[in-house]
Amino acid sequence: QVQLAESGGGLVQAGDSLRLSCTVSGRTARHTIGWFRQAPGKEREFVAAISWSTGSARVADSVKGRFTIARDSAENTVYLQMNNLKQEDTAVYYCAARQGELSSISGYSGYYSSWGQGTQVTVSS
Repeated sequence: QVQLAESGGGLVQAGDSLRLSCTVSGRTARHTIGWFRQAPGKEREFVAAISWSTGSARVADSVKGRFTIARDSAENTVYLQMNNLKQEDTAVYYCAARQGELSSISGYSGYYSSWGQGTQVTVSS
């Protein structure tokens, strides 16, 4: 099983940038690493996902153009770069792992088997 740990969250102002990190341990070959977020009273929402082996990525339409996802294999880390943050981005952000290739199924949280503890991102105006 893959172990995950998020870091980098915090309190920022609207328009600021923030980079979240997800450190990954265990076997990562042929895995997809995803970012999800959940605000109070709302369902968990897909943000982005990346193939560990190839670096191919998908980003949700709601954050496309502002967020990017990348991985650094040497440091066993997946990053979520968040630019031009808005109040609606406030949520707990989770990284997750599933065994399988990057595809449309990677946008659904129910198919991920491993989860981190989450990191809080709060955006104020």
